[in-house]
Amino acid sequence: MYQQRLQNVLSKMKEQNLTQLLVSEPSSIQYLIGTRIEPGERFMVLLLFTSPEKEPLLFLHRLFPVTPTGVGIIGFSDADDYLGMVARETDPHLPLGIDKHLFAGFLIGLMERRAASAYLNGSPCVDMVRAIKTEDELQKLRIASQLNDQTMEIAKNSLRLGMTEKELEKIILDTYQALGADDISFPPIVAFGENAADPHHENSNRPLTAGDMVLLDIGCKKDDYCSDMTRTFFTAEPTAEQRRVYELVRQANQNAEAFIHVGARLCEIDEAARSVIRDGGHDKEFTHRLGHFIGIDTHEYGDVSAAYDWPVQPGMVFSIEPGIYLEGNFGVRIEDLVIVTENGCEVINHVAKEITIVPVSS
Repeated sequence: MYQQRLQNVLSKMKEQNLTQLLVSEPSSIQYLIGTRIEPGERFMVLLLFTSPEKEPLLFLHRLFPVTPTGVGIIGFSDADDYLGMVARETDPHLPLGIDKHLFAGFLIGLMERRAASAYLNGSPCVDMVRAIKTEDELQKLRIASQLNDQTMEIAKNSLRLGMTEKELEKIILDTYQALGADDISFPPIVAFGENAADPHHENSNRPLTAGDMVLLDIGCKKDDYCSDMTRTFFTAEPTAEQRRVYELVRQANQNAEAFIHVGARLCEIDEAARSVIRDGGHDKEFTHRLGHFIGIDTHEYGDVSAAYDWPVQPGMVFSIEPGIYLEGNFGVRIEDLVIVTENGCEVINHVAKEITIVPVSS
């Protein structure tokens, strides 16, 4: 599996006329060699060559004793000139691909040591391979989303008058642990009432009061792969305005998902949702991209937005999460993860998206 991933990256390098590439993003290194290493501020890179005579080299501090197969290990200590060690392995007469994660201080050091003739953005060589998931990866994403579905239902049914956002957050975290999740994809967002008008609200001690809307954006990890989903619930019969805004967001979500097909461009999918909200008079209150790619990382390279004109391919996985945020009043977001298929898309979240009123008591 990992050998095939390496070969796929090498093929992308050849397409870009790159013979050597430094990969420094820990999740990309994990993707390519199967070992997760978090070096903190310390230097770590995987050096790849298109020449079949040169094996991949992992430059790694001796604090991290790992033995991945298929790559050579070049260990170093804090006192070593590890950038010089890299420069001794690269060809100074050829360009060197650099990924987007490499710290500027390390890059400047490599430039000072004349490690290459030029330094080019090599991130697409890895990112475009990671964007197309294998069936094994897709199944892991489905399982993580199943756990997320279960957790969302439990969180919804745990709503009680007077409970705080932080108390519901703890229930969500405890539920993940009880269901066997390995970790969270990101800290849960629990937003009551007017707090839901902040798309990246930080949970507070604000208590749930009668009539509040509740926005929950949650995700967990299982077997290294992430889930991510948002639902917005009501604790009383919605007002006419709340209902209108909610249905706009739901229609935007469904329009985008129905539009997805092989060859559709990411910007067109964004527009399929955004046009619904624009026609409903809330274009300025939809303040973010429609979606992001997901896999080992919650946010992987690639946006469902006007900035990306990539045609989608089977195996791509990304979120569809339109929202409307009325400052000081309320907010609505509905988010699914979708897998692009030959015939459209597979939505891997199954919590209902129709207006849901949750009876709450103290």
